[in-house]
Amino acid sequence: MKKALSVAALMVALTGSALAADLPSYKAPPPPPLPPPPLWSGFYVGLNAGGTWGNSNNIWTSSAPISSFPGSAPSALYAAYSALGASGVSQGNTSGFIGGGQIGYNWQFWGGRLVAGVEADIQGVASSNSNKTSVTAAGAFPFIAASEIVTTAITTSKRLDYIGTVRGRLGWLFTPTLLVYGTGGLAYGGVSVSTGIAQFNNDCAQFPAGCITSSAFSSGTFSDTRVGWTAGAGLEWMFMPNWSAKVEYLYYDLGNVSYSGGLLTTFSNTLTAFPAGSLISGVVTQSQTRFNGNIVRAGVNYHFNWGAAPIVAKY
Repeated sequence: MKKALSVAALMVALTGSALAADLPSYKAPPPPPLPPPPLWSGFYVGLNAGGTWGNSNNIWTSSAPISSFPGSAPSALYAAYSALGASGVSQGNTSGFIGGGQIGYNWQFWGGRLVAGVEADIQGVASSNSNKTSVTAAGAFPFIAASEIVTTAITTSKRLDYIGTVRGRLGWLFTPTLLVYGTGGLAYGGVSVSTGIAQFNNDCAQFPAGCITSSAFSSGTFSDTRVGWTAGAGLEWMFMPNWSAKVEYLYYDLGNVSYSGGLLTTFSNTLTAFPAGSLISGVVTQSQTRFNGNIVRAGVNYHFNWGAAPIVAKY
């Protein structure tokens, strides 16, 4: 009897084990994998806007006498004072609003922490500037025993019409979404500057009616595309897949510009001691300035990420 009960218990145990093996497993599923970090590699395009201001605002105008009435000491003296009057410094400013676009390519490497790239951009500049400097040179010129006063008005204009760069970038990802970078390379820009000079000889003692016995005018302009260099730094944030926003500072230097301000000539009229229509003095003028300054701007980029594989990195 006892032997029969043992056999029956063994059979029940074996049947229970077989049934348990056929039951489904309720083991908890593994946690989902962490998403890969944002993908910075690949082409991107974007828009930007900000402001710019110049570092070198001075426009220097200098003049020198090149001819005078032959054999006349008064004429030579007048030419010297005419040249002195036609020299001065104007204050310019190429500041203004800028707006434009950029295109670039990034490479993400070294475990995903470094991002290197190249970027090209161009911006228009909304600015205007016009300045006036008046200089008076007075002396006792022996023109019919009268004192001559030479009054000069120098008017200048300086503009930065557009500015663009082609730069390399190298940055460090402090987090998967935050890139801090330095940048530098070539800068180019359309510049224009002009100088106009108006000069009057006032002889009120001898000829009180109107007090102007002669006048002279000259002008010169320079307009071209200049090439220089730029350097700066920025911060870029990947705020959603394929989209990033950035803020950036750049210093640019397009070099010095020199140009002729024209020939300032003074001729006598019938009221002077010289023959009517004769050349009293001739003065050559030249102006120079420098185009360099600062850019602060914000922008947004769309990253295409064409054909790039995900990069898994630890931060």
